[in-house]
Amino acid sequence: MVPAMSKSVAGCCGVLVLGLAGCGGGGGGEAERPDPGNPNLLLTLPEPGLQPAQLALLVAEGDTLSEAVAAAYLQARKLPAANLIRVRGLDTSQPEISAAAFTALRADIEARLPAGIQASLMTWAAPTRVRGNCRMGITSAMAFGYDDAYCMPVPANCLSTRASPYFDSESLRPHTDHGLRPAMLLGAGNLTLAQALIARGLAAEASHPPGTGYFVRTSDAFRNGRANEFEELPAQWAGALTLNFLDKPSGDVITGRSDLLFYLTGLASVGGLDTLSFRPGALADHLTSFGGHLPSGNGQMPVTRWLEAGATASFGTVEEPCGIIQKFPRAPQLVDHYWRGATALEAYWKSVQQPGQGLFVGDPLARPFASKPTLSIEAGQYRLRTRALRPSARYTLEYRSGAGSWVELGSVTGQRATPVDQRFPLAPSSATQIRWRGPCPGQPAAACTLAESP
Repeated sequence: MVPAMSKSVAGCCGVLVLGLAGCGGGGGGEAERPDPGNPNLLLTLPEPGLQPAQLALLVAEGDTLSEAVAAAYLQARKLPAANLIRVRGLDTSQPEISAAAFTALRADIEARLPAGIQASLMTWAAPTRVRGNCRMGITSAMAFGYDDAYCMPVPANCLSTRASPYFDSESLRPHTDHGLRPAMLLGAGNLTLAQALIARGLAAEASHPPGTGYFVRTSDAFRNGRANEFEELPAQWAGALTLNFLDKPSGDVITGRSDLLFYLTGLASVGGLDTLSFRPGALADHLTSFGGHLPSGNGQMPVTRWLEAGATASFGTVEEPCGIIQKFPRAPQLVDHYWRGATALEAYWKSVQQPGQGLFVGDPLARPFASKPTLSIEAGQYRLRTRALRPSARYTLEYRSGAGSWVELGSVTGQRATPVDQRFPLAPSSATQIRWRGPCPGQPAAACTLAESP
């Protein structure tokens, strides 16, 4: 029987402590401490969000803009110097690179990456697509390698393409879990724009904005495939985010709004952007054929226009996707992963099921909902506080003694738009191990051990 504590004891930076009422020294008297059990038994819970040390920064050697942008990003985000990879022989005067040249370039990059790299950021303005029998966005090609299965040569380009195993994944380490490193292109056409974008990404960190988001059904039937999902969002996120569904507003656009966190729509070109104000960390995109066909958009609005207007990340396709919504960001997954603590890179990549023809642009490390799971001992119980749990997924805290069977201390089921504040009974002092189980990184429907003490 563990006596109640007379005051709360703070957790140890996201570390769950079994039967230990402090974090090394200090604290109150013995009357304030529960039965310490085994004071060496610790469990570190996973923290959502890509970390700077896990990001490779790719710079086109000799390109003035790329060199300057990489230097600015390296300094702002405090990346390890070893994470800067100088890419040799890249022709930045052309919007495309051949599949053969890219394959050799990518192999050289992969061979020089430090251990632990899970994603990459490209700092050049061009090239942005890889040309083989069809075209892949360079960010997808960097993740998967060039493969026709991800873009489908004409006339099959209007069919579905190979799916990404990272779609709606619970993985915190995509290369470790899936064998791919998702990539982003910063997407700024000059250093001033790049510095402003980097500043927005930094300002977003842990800002926990309340909204607002706009999801628009337009009168453009060919570009409206996502609208049915848009319609459900306001009710799903009520109380957590202020999300608005607009059904064919005047001119098919919104104007004069401020504090935008999300803006997703379907148009060839989106008007009124100069009248809007975006929050740091805002995500915005438009479903159309050539938003990622930089620099011009092939006659449509390029995704870089969103960044110029104040968004922090965006997405567009580099060749005709035929309006297949699986090739574009899906709003339910995008909002959910972002709110649960993912970075802009992770949220966007986890929202696109077939990303081969796509180009991801922006600050990959922007993370407005950054937060560490907080676990503490209070009144003789464990207390879990987190926003990172997957909706409808079951998580359990378990212990065992010696080589015995695992025993469940308690469980919690994640709920959309609902931070978790859950209490569990302490394990008995005979416990020798504890573990935290939940959805597997690569197969969320299955249960895996997410953390386990020695």
